[in-house]
Amino acid sequence: MTSSDLAGRTALVTGAAQGLGAGMASALASAGAAVAVADINDELGKQVVEDLRASGARAEFVHLDVREDGQWADAVSAVVETLGGLDIVVNNAGIEVTELLVDLDPAAATELLSINVLGTALGIKHAFRAMRPGGAAGSGGSIVNIASVAATIAFPGISIYSASKSGIDRLTRVAAAESGKLGYGVRVNSIYPGLTPTAMGNKLAVETASLGLFDSPEAAAGAVAELTPLGRLGQIDDMADAVVFLSSDAAKFITGAGLPVDGGMGM
Repeated sequence: MTSSDLAGRTALVTGAAQGLGAGMASALASAGAAVAVADINDELGKQVVEDLRASGARAEFVHLDVREDGQWADAVSAVVETLGGLDIVVNNAGIEVTELLVDLDPAAATELLSINVLGTALGIKHAFRAMRPGGAAGSGGSIVNIASVAATIAFPGISIYSASKSGIDRLTRVAAAESGKLGYGVRVNSIYPGLTPTAMGNKLAVETASLGLFDSPEAAAGAVAELTPLGRLGQIDDMADAVVFLSSDAAKFITGAGLPVDGGMGM
Protein backbone atom coordinates (compact mmCIF):
# COMPACT_ATOMS: atom_id res chain seq x y z
CA MET A 1 0.00 0.00 0.00
CA THR A 2 1.32 3.44 -0.91
CA SER A 3 1.34 6.30 1.57
CA SER A 4 0.87 10.04 1.66
CA ASP A 5 4.57 10.65 2.41
CA LEU A 6 5.73 13.70 0.43
CA ALA A 7 9.35 13.72 1.53
CA GLY A 8 11.65 15.07 -1.17
CA ARG A 9 8.89 16.93 -3.01
CA THR A 10 8.27 20.64 -3.42
CA ALA A 11 4.84 22.28 -3.32
CA LEU A 12 3.58 25.74 -4.21
CA VAL A 13 0.30 26.83 -2.61
CA THR A 14 -1.47 30.00 -3.73
CA GLY A 15 -3.53 32.09 -1.35
CA ALA A 16 -1.52 30.50 1.43
CA ALA A 17 -1.19 33.49 3.77
CA GLN A 18 -4.28 32.52 5.75
CA GLY A 19 -7.34 30.30 5.95
CA LEU A 20 -7.51 27.13 3.88
CA GLY A 21 -4.30 27.93 2.02
CA ALA A 22 -2.24 28.26 5.18
CA GLY A 23 -3.71 25.00 6.45
CA MET A 24 -2.89 23.24 3.20
CA ALA A 25 0.68 24.54 3.26
CA SER A 26 1.06 23.28 6.83
CA ALA A 27 -0.36 19.85 6.00
CA LEU A 28 1.91 19.45 2.97
CA ALA A 29 4.90 20.42 5.11
CA SER A 30 3.87 17.94 7.81
CA ALA A 31 3.78 15.25 5.11
CA GLY A 32 7.41 16.08 4.28
CA ALA A 33 7.21 18.52 1.38
CA ALA A 34 9.17 21.73 1.04
CA VAL A 35 6.56 24.45 0.63
CA ALA A 36 6.39 27.77 -1.21
CA VAL A 37 3.77 30.05 0.31
CA ALA A 38 2.41 32.28 -2.46
CA ASP A 39 0.15 35.27 -1.81
CA ILE A 40 -0.29 39.00 -2.39
CA ASN A 41 -0.23 39.58 1.38
CA ASP A 42 3.50 39.66 2.05
CA GLU A 43 3.24 40.22 5.81
CA LEU A 44 0.89 37.33 6.56
CA GLY A 45 2.57 35.08 4.02
CA LYS A 46 6.00 35.57 5.54
CA GLN A 47 4.57 34.81 8.97
CA VAL A 48 3.22 31.50 7.68
CA VAL A 49 6.71 30.73 6.37
CA GLU A 50 8.25 31.53 9.75
CA ASP A 51 5.76 29.23 11.45
CA LEU A 52 6.54 26.43 9.01
CA ARG A 53 10.26 26.86 9.51
CA ALA A 54 9.79 26.81 13.28
CA SER A 55 8.18 23.38 12.89
CA GLY A 56 11.24 22.15 10.97
CA ALA A 57 9.92 22.52 7.42
CA ARG A 58 11.71 24.01 4.43
CA ALA A 59 9.62 26.96 3.31
CA GLU A 60 9.88 30.14 1.26
CA PHE A 61 7.54 33.02 0.51
CA VAL A 62 6.84 34.21 -3.05
CA HIS A 63 4.74 37.26 -3.84
CA LEU A 64 2.15 36.27 -6.42
CA ASP A 65 -0.91 37.91 -7.89
CA VAL A 66 -2.42 34.89 -9.65
CA ARG A 67 -3.96 37.08 -12.37
CA GLU A 68 -0.52 38.11 -13.65
CA ASP A 69 1.15 35.78 -16.14
CA GLY A 70 4.60 37.30 -15.60
CA GLN A 71 4.35 36.95 -11.84
CA TRP A 72 3.50 33.27 -12.26
CA ALA A 73 6.59 32.75 -14.41
CA ASP A 74 8.79 34.54 -11.85
CA ALA A 75 7.25 32.67 -8.90
CA VAL A 76 7.76 29.24 -10.44
CA SER A 77 11.34 30.07 -11.40
CA ALA A 78 12.04 31.26 -7.85
CA VAL A 79 10.56 28.11 -6.30
CA VAL A 80 12.56 25.79 -8.56
CA GLU A 81 15.75 27.73 -7.81
CA THR A 82 15.34 28.12 -4.04
CA LEU A 83 13.63 24.84 -3.15
CA GLY A 84 15.14 22.64 -5.85
CA GLY A 85 12.13 21.66 -7.92
CA LEU A 86 8.36 21.72 -8.28
CA ASP A 87 6.18 18.65 -7.84
CA ILE A 88 2.89 19.96 -6.47
CA VAL A 89 0.85 23.08 -7.24
CA VAL A 90 -2.27 23.87 -5.23
CA ASN A 91 -4.42 26.53 -6.91
CA ASN A 92 -6.24 27.79 -3.83
CA ALA A 93 -6.27 31.59 -4.22
CA GLY A 94 -9.75 32.96 -4.65
CA ILE A 95 -12.29 35.51 -3.50
CA GLU A 96 -16.03 35.39 -2.84
CA VAL A 97 -18.64 38.04 -3.62
CA THR A 98 -22.09 37.80 -2.08
CA GLU A 99 -24.85 39.53 -4.01
CA LEU A 100 -28.22 38.82 -5.55
CA LEU A 101 -28.29 38.47 -9.31
CA VAL A 102 -30.67 41.41 -9.51
CA ASP A 103 -27.92 43.56 -7.98
CA LEU A 104 -24.94 42.10 -9.87
CA ASP A 105 -21.94 44.45 -10.03
CA PRO A 106 -20.05 43.81 -13.29
CA ALA A 107 -16.76 45.15 -11.91
CA ALA A 108 -16.88 42.90 -8.84
CA ALA A 109 -17.88 39.92 -10.98
CA THR A 110 -15.01 40.54 -13.40
CA GLU A 111 -12.49 40.72 -10.55
CA LEU A 112 -13.79 37.49 -9.03
CA LEU A 113 -13.64 35.62 -12.34
CA SER A 114 -10.14 36.91 -13.08
CA ILE A 115 -8.82 35.67 -9.74
CA ASN A 116 -10.75 32.43 -9.39
CA VAL A 117 -10.84 31.20 -12.99
CA LEU A 118 -8.01 32.96 -14.83
CA GLY A 119 -5.75 32.63 -11.79
CA THR A 120 -6.32 28.89 -11.69
CA ALA A 121 -5.83 28.54 -15.44
CA LEU A 122 -2.51 30.39 -15.25
CA GLY A 123 -1.47 28.16 -12.36
CA ILE A 124 -2.13 25.12 -14.49
CA LYS A 125 -0.25 26.67 -17.42
CA HIS A 126 2.90 27.37 -15.46
CA ALA A 127 2.78 24.12 -13.50
CA PHE A 128 2.62 22.21 -16.80
CA ARG A 129 5.51 24.19 -18.26
CA ALA A 130 7.70 23.50 -15.24
CA MET A 131 6.72 19.87 -14.57
CA ARG A 132 6.49 18.40 -18.08
CA PRO A 133 9.49 16.69 -19.70
CA GLY A 134 12.08 19.33 -20.52
CA GLY A 135 10.60 21.81 -18.05
CA ALA A 136 12.51 23.52 -15.26
CA ALA A 137 11.50 20.75 -12.86
CA GLY A 138 10.68 18.11 -15.47
CA SER A 139 9.62 15.19 -13.28
CA GLY A 140 5.84 15.35 -13.58
CA GLY A 141 3.73 15.94 -10.52
CA SER A 142 0.31 16.86 -9.20
CA ILE A 143 -1.97 19.88 -9.49
CA VAL A 144 -4.83 20.28 -7.04
CA ASN A 145 -7.39 22.97 -7.82
CA ILE A 146 -9.74 24.24 -5.12
CA ALA A 147 -13.33 24.36 -6.33
CA SER A 148 -16.26 24.39 -3.88
CA VAL A 149 -19.47 22.62 -2.94
CA ALA A 150 -20.97 25.75 -4.54
CA ALA A 151 -20.10 24.15 -7.88
CA THR A 152 -22.53 21.31 -7.16
CA ILE A 153 -25.47 22.97 -5.37
CA ALA A 154 -27.64 26.05 -5.92
CA PHE A 155 -26.94 28.24 -2.88
CA PRO A 156 -28.54 31.70 -3.13
CA GLY A 157 -26.45 34.86 -3.08
CA ILE A 158 -23.24 33.51 -4.61
CA SER A 159 -24.05 33.11 -8.30
CA ILE A 160 -20.79 34.35 -9.81
CA TYR A 161 -18.70 32.58 -7.17
CA SER A 162 -20.58 29.36 -7.93
CA ALA A 163 -20.03 29.86 -11.65
CA SER A 164 -16.32 30.37 -11.07
CA LYS A 165 -16.03 27.16 -9.08
CA SER A 166 -17.93 25.25 -11.76
CA GLY A 167 -15.40 26.68 -14.20
CA ILE A 168 -12.56 25.32 -12.09
CA ASP A 169 -14.18 21.88 -12.27
CA ARG A 170 -14.14 22.02 -16.09
CA LEU A 171 -10.60 23.42 -16.20
CA THR A 172 -9.46 20.51 -14.05
CA ARG A 173 -10.90 17.89 -16.36
CA VAL A 174 -9.65 19.48 -19.58
CA ALA A 175 -6.19 19.95 -18.05
CA ALA A 176 -6.06 16.30 -16.99
CA ALA A 177 -6.98 15.22 -20.52
CA GLU A 178 -4.34 17.46 -22.10
CA SER A 179 -1.66 16.29 -19.68
CA GLY A 180 -2.43 12.67 -20.43
CA LYS A 181 -2.61 13.10 -24.19
CA LEU A 182 0.62 15.08 -24.34
CA GLY A 183 2.59 12.90 -21.92
CA TYR A 184 3.24 15.59 -19.33
CA GLY A 185 3.14 13.16 -16.40
CA VAL A 186 1.08 15.62 -14.33
CA ARG A 187 -2.10 14.55 -12.57
CA VAL A 188 -4.76 17.25 -12.25
CA ASN A 189 -7.57 16.99 -9.70
CA SER A 190 -9.79 19.26 -7.65
CA ILE A 191 -11.56 19.22 -4.32
CA TYR A 192 -14.98 20.68 -3.49
CA PRO A 193 -14.72 22.06 0.07
CA GLY A 194 -17.86 22.49 2.10
CA LEU A 195 -18.50 25.67 4.10
CA THR A 196 -15.64 26.14 6.56
CA PRO A 197 -15.54 28.82 9.29
CA THR A 198 -12.56 30.69 7.89
CA ALA A 199 -12.66 34.46 7.38
CA MET A 200 -14.24 33.87 3.95
CA GLY A 201 -16.78 31.38 5.28
CA ASN A 202 -17.77 33.67 8.13
CA LYS A 203 -18.10 36.58 5.71
CA LEU A 204 -20.49 34.52 3.57
CA ALA A 205 -22.71 33.78 6.57
CA VAL A 206 -22.84 37.46 7.56
CA GLU A 207 -23.52 38.69 4.04
CA THR A 208 -26.21 36.17 3.13
CA ALA A 209 -28.01 37.17 6.33
CA SER A 210 -27.64 40.86 5.44
CA LEU A 211 -29.34 40.14 2.09
CA GLY A 212 -32.34 38.72 3.94
CA LEU A 213 -31.70 35.15 2.86
CA PHE A 214 -31.34 34.02 6.48
CA ASP A 215 -32.41 35.52 9.80
CA SER A 216 -28.85 35.75 11.10
CA PRO A 217 -25.28 34.55 10.35
CA GLU A 218 -25.83 31.78 12.88
CA ALA A 219 -28.98 30.73 11.03
CA ALA A 220 -27.03 30.66 7.76
CA ALA A 221 -24.37 28.39 9.24
CA GLY A 222 -27.05 26.25 10.84
CA ALA A 223 -28.84 25.86 7.51
CA VAL A 224 -25.63 24.57 5.92
CA ALA A 225 -25.11 22.10 8.76
CA GLU A 226 -28.70 20.86 8.35
CA LEU A 227 -28.06 20.24 4.65
CA THR A 228 -24.91 18.26 5.49
CA PRO A 229 -25.41 14.56 6.29
CA LEU A 230 -22.42 14.57 8.66
CA GLY A 231 -24.14 17.40 10.54
CA ARG A 232 -21.33 19.93 10.86
CA LEU A 233 -19.35 22.53 9.00
CA GLY A 234 -16.01 21.64 7.48
CA GLN A 235 -12.68 22.24 9.19
CA ILE A 236 -9.45 23.38 7.62
CA ASP A 237 -7.74 20.06 8.26
CA ASP A 238 -10.55 18.22 6.43
CA MET A 239 -9.64 20.12 3.27
CA ALA A 240 -5.88 20.01 3.85
CA ASP A 241 -5.86 16.24 4.31
CA ALA A 242 -7.64 15.81 0.97
CA VAL A 243 -5.01 17.97 -0.75
CA VAL A 244 -2.20 15.88 0.74
CA PHE A 245 -3.91 12.69 -0.44
CA LEU A 246 -4.36 13.91 -4.01
CA SER A 247 -0.76 15.17 -4.07
CA SER A 248 0.65 11.84 -2.97
CA ASP A 249 1.37 8.43 -4.48
CA ALA A 250 -1.73 7.15 -2.69
CA ALA A 251 -3.62 8.89 -5.53
CA LYS A 252 -1.21 7.88 -8.29
CA PHE A 253 -4.00 6.55 -10.57
CA ILE A 254 -6.39 9.45 -9.99
CA THR A 255 -6.62 12.34 -12.43
CA GLY A 256 -9.43 14.51 -13.76
CA ALA A 257 -11.40 13.89 -10.58
CA GLY A 258 -13.38 16.23 -8.33
CA LEU A 259 -13.32 15.07 -4.72
CA PRO A 260 -16.19 16.34 -2.54
CA VAL A 261 -14.96 17.25 0.94
CA ASP A 262 -18.30 18.59 2.09
CA GLY A 263 -19.74 16.10 4.57
CA GLY A 264 -22.16 14.92 1.89
CA MET A 265 -23.79 18.31 1.31
CA GLY A 266 -23.42 18.20 -2.46
CA MET A 267 -24.44 14.60 -3.07
